[in-house]
Parts: sequence; C-alpha cells; structure tokens
Amino acid sequence: MRATFIEEPLLEFAGGGRHIDPRHGIWDYGPADIKDPAPRIVRAAIIGPQESINGLQAWLDRCRLGLGAMPDTHLTRLYVPFPGFDVTHGFRSIINFTPRLTRAIPKRQLDALNGLHPKKAVAAAVDIYDIELAALHDEPSCDVVIVCRPDNLNDAAMSKAPKSPDALEVDGWSKDGRDVFIADFHALLKARSLRYKQPIQIVRRNTWDTTFKDPRTGRAGANQDEATRAWNLHTALYYKNGGVPWRLPREASDLASCYIGIAFHKTADTNLHTSVAQIYNQRGDGVIVRGGPATVSKEDRQPHLSEDDARDLLETALQRYRTEHRTAPARVVLHKASNYTAAETTGFNQAANTERLDLLELLWLTGSDQLRLYRKGQQPPLRGTFVSIGDNRHLLYTTGAVPFYKTYPGHYVPQPLGMRTVQAESSPETLAAETLALTKMNWNQTRLDGRIPITLRTARTVGNILRHHDSTDPVSGRYAHYM
Repeated sequence: MRATFIEEPLLEFAGGGRHIDPRHGIWDYGPADIKDPAPRIVRAAIIGPQESINGLQAWLDRCRLGLGAMPDTHLTRLYVPFPGFDVTHGFRSIINFTPRLTRAIPKRQLDALNGLHPKKAVAAAVDIYDIELAALHDEPSCDVVIVCRPDNLNDAAMSKAPKSPDALEVDGWSKDGRDVFIADFHALLKARSLRYKQPIQIVRRNTWDTTFKDPRTGRAGANQDEATRAWNLHTALYYKNGGVPWRLPREASDLASCYIGIAFHKTADTNLHTSVAQIYNQRGDGVIVRGGPATVSKEDRQPHLSEDDARDLLETALQRYRTEHRTAPARVVLHKASNYTAAETTGFNQAANTERLDLLELLWLTGSDQLRLYRKGQQPPLRGTFVSIGDNRHLLYTTGAVPFYKTYPGHYVPQPLGMRTVQAESSPETLAAETLALTKMNWNQTRLDGRIPITLRTARTVGNILRHHDSTDPVSGRYAHYM
C-alpha cells in the first residue's frame, strides 16, 4: 500500500487567471468567458406566488451590491463575501426582470393543494407551474426562468427517494430491487420543462427568507450562510444564461480529452432500466445523451449494458459531441459506478475504433468504505490523499481537510472514493488528479470540495429527471436544463 498527495487542481478564469477556489477566482479575475467590458445580461422570468416573487426579487436586489461573509469567523477563506452581481465586479453581469416576464400564481390555486395526498399535490403543482412555463416558451427576451417553489408543498412525506447525486451506491433503486421513488416536485417539473427552450432554476423560500419553516423538515433557517447561498444561486443563473463561470485548464501538449459519466435509472412508467451519459470536456461544455436499456446482473446485482448497447451509447455520445462542438476528442475517460462486464468493455472499445479515438480509458468509481485513513490527532485525511492498494485498485479522498480553508469543512468522517482502473494508459495519479478536478465543476455549488466528479453526479441527476420524461420525446442535450 502506497499513499501520496495530489495537489489541489487549478481552475481557469477570465484572462487566463488561475485559482484553486471558484469563489476566489471569480472575485480576482471574473468568469472564464468574460472577454470584453460588455456585461452579460441575464433576462430572467420569475414564476410563483406573488409574496415569494416579491421576497426573492428584494433579496436579489440586495445581492446585486454584494453581501458580507459570515460574521465572527476566522475561516475567511471558507466563508467568502459575495462580490455582487453587477457590471463592474464579480460576475460582471446583471439580472434584468420585466413585468412581462413575471408570472404570479394566485394563492388560491396553491392553497388548494393542502390536504391532498403528496403524490397528487405534486402532480397538481407541476401542472400549475407548467401552464406558466408554456406561456414563456416563445418569449424572445427570456433566457432563464426562476421558479419559486410552492411554500406549502410537502413532497418529503414520501421519504424513500432516489440516492443523492453525491452517493455512489447502486444507481437509482433499492438493494432489493423495488422502486421506492414516488413524488419529487423538482424532478417532475424539470422533466416537464424539457419541452421548453429556457432552462429553469427552482428556488426554495428559505434561500432568501430564513424565518420560513419548511414543511418538509419542520425547521426554519438555511443550511448555508447568506453569502454562500448568493454565490451558489448566481453561479447557476450565470451558467444557465450561457456563461462559463470557470474551466479546467488545458496545457498545449495535452490530448484533447472529454469525460463521460454513465449512470442508470428506472423509468417511472415501465420500470425498465435505462442508461444515460453525460459528456463533458475541459472547457466546461456538457452534452446529455440517453442510451438504451440495461439489465441487472444476477452475479453482482448491478445494472449493465449489452455489447451492442454499450457500443451504440458511446458512438451516439461521441457523434453528439462532434455535432455540438464541431470537433472530436482524441481521448475519452469513461466513469461508471458499476463494474464493467466483458460485453461492456468490448462494446465501448468497438465504438472507440469506429470513432477513431486515440485513447479510451475506463474507470470504475465506487463509494468505498472498506478502508479509511486517519491522521495523527483529530484531523481527518487531507482532500487529495491518494492510496494505491494494488495495480488497479486505488482510493481517492475528494473530501477531507482542505489546507487552503485551514479546516475540514464537513460534518462526518470523510469517505474516500474507490477507483478501479479497468482499462487505462495514463498513470493512476493522472487519472486521480483529473477526477479530483472534475469534483470542482458542479455549478450548483461553489466550494472546491465536491464529493464525486461532475460526470457521474450529472448522469445520476439527469437519470432522476428523465425517468419522468416520455421515452419517445426528444431529450435536450444542454446540461443547463437538468441542473
């Protein structure tokens, strides 16, 4: 067993500026795609009850000029002030609201949800919001739709929901094979919104109103300080408006690489297992592709593709990538949370040959809990700790103590990712460094210590949404529609 340390990967911002932390990088340099003084204007529609619309707009107006960090803390690198969302600093952008794009939902319609079975209440709420989304679809001056979630909707009453996107257990269903997912306003509305051109951003009331008592938890307050909430929301809005907040740097000598995450989900109607792929390049561009059916193996109780479906999925993904970006990658790194069967490996390599890839590397990432490391004293292992157990078996700590933050910003004992190199020509350390960098590419949160790479996180998030989407309807390829 050999342990090493991987330095925190850099991110790229405006003008080629680099920093390890997304917030500090935007503060120092600005978003990666800012090239001239002209500001980006986020033309936003807003849907919800009038009280929520008023409250959210007032909070966003406060955010525009900046917010202070958490008071009375010595962790000044972890709790970063929000620089504002204006033309002269921070994101160098503004949010533009107009009365035409404000769609207030009458309170009586949402009050009618009270007393309904949670499944029926969620379905009715989605229908109500869908009417407003349809009205905005053809608006030429609308780039993104902010959705104020119904205050009284308690979809948490159906407590057995899919695994968190940050988990790496078997994808999408319980260990005994029973489908346990019933109702989720976020996933259902996202699925419905795929028919419209604008991506949506769903916002909970406790984002701007910390006195609000969430019916799903019974608690008031927010999980994050105000500046962090502002960072996360504005970063998501910037990206959904077509912006690129930060990128992975690419050296001139590097092969043009893209990273593909494959996950599986059950469809809501037929209960069939279906694959989905997230294709992601170093410049921050993501493309979503829905694949063919999968079957659960009797040997490992995990979902797998046939040889033909594995070949078709990777071929389709690469063809879609070429159409979107007018170029083809030289190297593909494929991430999967279940083992690779011989049929899958053969199918993926057939696709690599057909698409003339120079290099295809296959990684099996697991939520390993079989081995954990401890440092002397009370501090957990450092994020970036990398342990080789054998030639093809490794552990990578993507969470842990962060030297830049001067603390461990988590609540529980950190659990490493298991990394199995099924097919690879790059060194394990190189693959681990790339995986660590991909944990920082989640534009729904702006800390540097994400748990799993964006490839698998997104593929699983997309699967939770597509399970409610008619399999015969076209699927949007823009990641912005799913995050």
